Amino acid sequence: MSKILVFGHKNPDTDSICSALVKEKFEKNNGLDIEAVRLGNINKETKYVLNYLNIEEPRYIESIDDEQEVILVDHNEFTQSVNNIENAKIKKVVDHHRICEFKTAEPLYYLAEPVGCTSTILYKEFKRNNMQIERKEAILMLSAIISDTLLFKSPTCTEDDKLAAKDLASIANIDVEKYGLEMLKAGTDLSDLTELELINLDAKEVMLKNSKAIIAQVNTASIEDMMKRKDKIEEEMKKVIEEKNLDIFFFAITDIINSNSQAIVLGKKAYITESAYNVKLENNTAFLKGVVSRKKQIIPVLMEQE
Repeated sequence: MSKILVFGHKNPDTDSICSALVKEKFEKNNGLDIEAVRLGNINKETKYVLNYLNIEEPRYIESIDDEQEVILVDHNEFTQSVNNIENAKIKKVVDHHRICEFKTAEPLYYLAEPVGCTSTILYKEFKRNNMQIERKEAILMLSAIISDTLLFKSPTCTEDDKLAAKDLASIANIDVEKYGLEMLKAGTDLSDLTELELINLDAKEVMLKNSKAIIAQVNTASIEDMMKRKDKIEEEMKKVIEEKNLDIFFFAITDIINSNSQAIVLGKKAYITESAYNVKLENNTAFLKGVVSRKKQIIPVLMEQE
């Protein structure tokens, strides 16, 4: 029998990679033959974490065989998962996102909570099972929480996330503010990425109520510098819209210092952005004050306007 595979979503972020590695450790402790893998390139923020811990990147996979046993972390939507996921045997899911068009042929273990990070849920799983958290796993989970909550500034951040981070920081013996800022800063260096790489760096394909959409996001310390690349970014967005027959492509450039975003929005339903945020799209863009969370401040807000 082949190993069980555990992975996060395509275009993985720090939570997807760290949660897969932590879940691998948890299940190995329970005797499972399991391997953490990834569904895309690792960004610089996540590389910072892995380099800090001297951990190799998980193996990359593009598709799986029929009947492959898998565990999903940090996602449940099949459009965000591995190719051929519909023919897999999904054994478990650990996630903190909306549940959308998810169904399986057999019962499964599904653990979901409305918290800021999947690793917060995994932290609780370790605690419930009286399983010791080693320093490496503590740093992996802490890094994921810092990333997903933007160092606790995101509106998705809950008291559970903060309490988990506090305990994990104690286990890891790490200065959360210092480490977190260095980690987030590492992820804002986007200068060597092409425009196509930028819009794919953290892009999620989702169904709004009646619209096929991609909601992409990058973190930066300077929106102004990123907007100098706007024309070329739009060229690549238009190609993806045509290729995937999208109704809307929403690209959020998020300032992690000031907690705002500049949105570039294209597609035949780009107009819903205006009513969603009470803004006017000028040259396909609008400034969204206080908007930093795709999960809480973009996807559900756009859905309400359809």
